Amino acid sequence: MFETFIGDTQTFLKTLAQNNKRDWFLAHKAEYETKLRTPALAILEEMSPRLSVLTGYPITTKLFRANRDVRFSKDKTPYHTHLYMMWMVETGTRQNPAFYFGTELETVGIGTGMREFTKDVLMDWRKMADLDGSYLSSRIKILESKGYAIREPVLKRAPPPFPKDHPYGDLLRHKGLVAFGHPTSTGDLITQLESAFTDLWPLSDMLIGVAETPTL
Repeated sequence: MFETFIGDTQTFLKTLAQNNKRDWFLAHKAEYETKLRTPALAILEEMSPRLSVLTGYPITTKLFRANRDVRFSKDKTPYHTHLYMMWMVETGTRQNPAFYFGTELETVGIGTGMREFTKDVLMDWRKMADLDGSYLSSRIKILESKGYAIREPVLKRAPPPFPKDHPYGDLLRHKGLVAFGHPTSTGDLITQLESAFTDLWPLSDMLIGVAETPTL
């Protein structure tokens, strides 16, 4: 059902990138609805019950808007040249992780995690990295051994009061944690998403543990 979704999306986005104007988009809105938005919503719907079974939690979904918010941006082009969607894992803890799937001009990404920790979860992430960094690091290394990567940390060094040479300074430098990989453009898309999200789920499950119980 979704065999042409990635190719159709990238073709549309590449043309949009060359004609990023409201008049052009409105003239091609029917194509956007048919080839991008409608199948994207179907992918969200198809994956939701599978992710609920995988995680044991309710799932809510979001398809990100095509329109850009240009109010505070120097770039006034009106439309995004990517298509992003998200499945939020409704855990009832202080912060929820999510699964992500995005198609860009040249790449396609699958991921999971918490993009930016809330202030209190960030504090507890740092405490856990300090006290039990070996556990966190081991979970990340398992994902890396399967070909996934962790988004680069925001900070250049471990934040105060931790020493610059902290043994788990690489963990302390993160202000959010997302693991990601890349599906192929061939094969069944839903099968690829389900397989990748199953691989990635232990990372978000670990983050739920951080968000669930404040460290002392």
